[in-house]
Amino acid sequence: MEVAKQNVQVKDDDPMQEKEIITKDGKRKKLGGIRTMPFILANEICDRFASVGFHANMITYLTQVLNLPLVKASNTLTNFSGTASFTPLIGALIADSFAGRFWTIIVGSIIYQLGLVSITISAILPSFRPPPCPTQENCIEASNSQLWVLYISLLLTSLGSGGIRPCVVTFAADQFDMSKSTVASRKWNFFNWYYFCMGMATLTALTVVVYIQDHVGWGWGLGIPTVGMALSVLAFIAGSGLYLKLKPGGSPLTRVAQVFVSAVKKRKEAVPQDLNNLYQNNKLDTYISVNGRLEHTDQFKWLDKAAIATQDDLKNSNQPNLWELATVHRVEEVKSIIRILPIWASGILLVTSSSHLQSFTIQQARSMNRHITKSFEFPPASLAIFSILTMLLGLVLYERVFVPFIRRFTKNPSGITTLQRMGVGFAINILATVVSALVEMKRKHVAANHNLLDNPKAMIPISVFWLVPQYFIHGIAEVFINVGHLEFLYDQSPESMRTTAGALYHIATSIGSYLGTFMVTIVHDHTGKEHNWLPDRNLNRGRLDYYYWLVSGVQVVNLVYYVVCAWFYTYKPLNEVKDEEGEDELDKQKFVNVNNLGEVELL
Repeated sequence: MEVAKQNVQVKDDDPMQEKEIITKDGKRKKLGGIRTMPFILANEICDRFASVGFHANMITYLTQVLNLPLVKASNTLTNFSGTASFTPLIGALIADSFAGRFWTIIVGSIIYQLGLVSITISAILPSFRPPPCPTQENCIEASNSQLWVLYISLLLTSLGSGGIRPCVVTFAADQFDMSKSTVASRKWNFFNWYYFCMGMATLTALTVVVYIQDHVGWGWGLGIPTVGMALSVLAFIAGSGLYLKLKPGGSPLTRVAQVFVSAVKKRKEAVPQDLNNLYQNNKLDTYISVNGRLEHTDQFKWLDKAAIATQDDLKNSNQPNLWELATVHRVEEVKSIIRILPIWASGILLVTSSSHLQSFTIQQARSMNRHITKSFEFPPASLAIFSILTMLLGLVLYERVFVPFIRRFTKNPSGITTLQRMGVGFAINILATVVSALVEMKRKHVAANHNLLDNPKAMIPISVFWLVPQYFIHGIAEVFINVGHLEFLYDQSPESMRTTAGALYHIATSIGSYLGTFMVTIVHDHTGKEHNWLPDRNLNRGRLDYYYWLVSGVQVVNLVYYVVCAWFYTYKPLNEVKDEEGEDELDKQKFVNVNNLGEVELL
């Protein structure tokens, strides 16, 4: 069946408002804008609510319900986190290549929903759990069949999140004018507010859901996120008619491969002295340069050979063979990705050093005095709310106080650059793990003074709120690192590869999580049986503080690496094509097709 199309005109006056589409018969239709945010963010908020709701306290489920040893349970969660952070690359490639972000989000949400339903059922039915072991001694671990049910559930949620995570933030940004000139003139930062919404969802999960899991039951504790995710899918679909859905520009991996193949084929060709003679074709690059064309840079000059146009290449002037000739814009896309990779890689060791901290901290909290009143105990997994609260307050102060103050000195509309923002976060995070080591030393000292080192179930008379300072510091670091990293990848990646670049954010988490599992396993296997740093059952006889000092050292090395990479980084040059009145020529007036899938195609 032929796809129905209509010629329309797009006017974009206010970047906060909808993009107005005018058809030839005079009818008006508005797409995008701030009104789409409740529908788009509802999906991502409920995804975060659901994932945090079962993942934040899952170490308790694995050790207290499935009776797994601490290291095995922690590694299971880290491997799951690594898988969940790898699948966004698959989802991003599907979205950028042919499916588009809208349909990738919908399919991913449905798969995620199936995973939540499965894990909820496994928590309700007794046949999926081993016998209870309240003493935590000589426990019967979950059987392989019981664990496989858990693994399948976690795998489904991992696959589902792969379709959601890389697409939602980029799809939301698509609804606004994100050109550099417009962003610089705004008094708000989209990524700050996006991360603020995610923080609110996390905070709700850490308080409400974790409390229900600890005091009501895992059936309700996992069932509530499952229902929430189902509602989010319905909400996202309900806003379908309001979204601006850009047509995917084709596989980014194919374009990258074409540039490399072209450069290799023409490795003996000489790059012309006049760089204006390198091949450019604005019509060919229409779908992948909506917001402007990338300008030529002098880095990685050997890739410029891909844009050398020979007589054979120009025989078909309308459509050259892209495996033999690439435009300057496409060459610069590849250069941009190469420049990003060293900065992106710095996030890997950060995740490696912190991937297991949440699991170990929860086990520390379980051994400490958690009483707020005689009848109410603070849930261990809810300690993370202090990090989230600090992050939420920090984001507001960052945007409303820090940025206006610091821009007086830097003259930068954003206050500081994204690279500077990330560097500050890396340094602050080192302080957080140093504090973690000092607090663990204090906890063990109190346990020794009360002869409790050999009693893993005893409550050590030290307040659980000794753990709060490290959470505060982690929250401050998150304001700088995570938001800065996300904004850096979006801003510095080629616009046609932004979903894939968003996936890189999660790929760093994936690789870091697997390396974290490797590091914990090595530490556990090679620190002896009598005084193991990370014992399976009795944390009091461990050397967790030594592990914290180790990861602090890893972060120091990573900070030095990051500073070197940031010092030599070159920001991508983008020509936004301004007209005489200072307006963006590409946004002043666009003629598009809107097909029956709702995708906007530029003419």
